[in-house]
Amino acid sequence: MEKSISYFRSVLEQYLSGHHPEMTADTSFIESRVDEALSIYAKTVKNGGAHIEAEEAANEVLYKGLHFSAYDMIVEILWNEFSEEIPQGLAGRLAAILLGNSGIRNTIAKYRPDDRFDGTPERDLLYTELTGIIRLVIERNGLPVLNHASQ
Repeated sequence: MEKSISYFRSVLEQYLSGHHPEMTADTSFIESRVDEALSIYAKTVKNGGAHIEAEEAANEVLYKGLHFSAYDMIVEILWNEFSEEIPQGLAGRLAAILLGNSGIRNTIAKYRPDDRFDGTPERDLLYTELTGIIRLVIERNGLPVLNHASQ
């Protein structure tokens, strides 16, 4: 089945929305990634590759550099380490807010996570550091504010 630009755009936008919400408004990134994925798809098919093979090649381009998600890690931390303080349903909204915290952004940047980051000792260290920073942010801002936001 042949894929179109709208297909790749839809797939990428859904992925970004669920794993990198801070990137959903980056239209130039989305445009360039979608164009590149469609180009690879068309080239693979033109060179005799099956559509499934072409889609796999396009997906490699589409998701390059996006396998690690700071947003997902923050949600995971909120679910695992703060489940008594923060309702699971609020974790996604709070994670999106926490991504804007300079301490969190600087800590993530220090590790420079890439597509091979999961399963490394550095990932565990980042998890631990982010847990401490999130604890400080929660303590400084007080949980009544969070509890009010979930109502």
